[in-house]
Amino acid sequence: MTDTRSRFALPAVGLWTGALDVVPAARARELAAELESLGYGALWIPEVAGRDPFVHLSMLLSATERMIGATGIANIWARDAVATSCATKALTEAYPERVLIGLGVSHQNLVSGLRGHQYDKPLTAMREYLDGIDAAPYTAQRPTTPVRYVLAALRPKMLQLSGERTDGAHPYFVTPEHTARARETLGAEPLLCPEQAVLLETDPAKAREIGRRYTATYLAQPNYVNNIKTLGFDESDLADGGSDAFVDALVAWGDVDTVVARVQAHLDAGADHVAVQTLPAEKRGVPEDQWRELAAPLTALRRS
Repeated sequence: MTDTRSRFALPAVGLWTGALDVVPAARARELAAELESLGYGALWIPEVAGRDPFVHLSMLLSATERMIGATGIANIWARDAVATSCATKALTEAYPERVLIGLGVSHQNLVSGLRGHQYDKPLTAMREYLDGIDAAPYTAQRPTTPVRYVLAALRPKMLQLSGERTDGAHPYFVTPEHTARARETLGAEPLLCPEQAVLLETDPAKAREIGRRYTATYLAQPNYVNNIKTLGFDESDLADGGSDAFVDALVAWGDVDTVVARVQAHLDAGADHVAVQTLPAEKRGVPEDQWRELAAPLTALRRS
């Protein structure tokens, strides 16, 4: 699937955001162009039930000149392997070395409940999906550079699969301690691109209120809960959106230096790239001011 002779040249830090989905497409394109001008070299977008991430990536990439567009993640149950392969090749041909497709098995409520598919044996489903991508035909103009995939991976078996079959892993809702473990599992060569939630807010009560809104969303998903429990948290930490200690561990809140230090901790633990998710103060908000304030210190970070 990937060209083992080359390694994708990701910057040390990029942005992960769903906020571009809540503004008009024209505004999303304007913001993407501004983020590139601020120095951000990569932009990750999610998939649930909003804009199709391949369509959205195409819009955002067309508004920028160098920025890498990534999916965090494209749900394998949303389209078959041939459709994903064709879309990835089309984007890569149009935007060489600027496309990274993160694939994931998602969660049972978003697969069985939302989409009506049978959610069973996610590791097997992903392995078979990658087989389908490998075997997929493509009759259009082919890309001149390798197609690039990573897997949403948390536990050892999916991490191993990501290193064996794709360019690497994109763990979400994790800590630097998980990053260190993931690097050990992956080995030196595969890309490791964790997400890290951050918030420029120095008031503890306000910061934890906003942070808990974020953590509560993911504590409703067993995949994340099972992984978090391997990092030393127990049931008491995970109730009601998470204890203060848990929120503090998953959300880097405070001043600029505090946020930057947490992102650097992932790089020191073995991350190649950190996808920084800046939390808005309000639901469906766009954290433009935080993106601007963090741009210079974040884009100055380097891998250890």
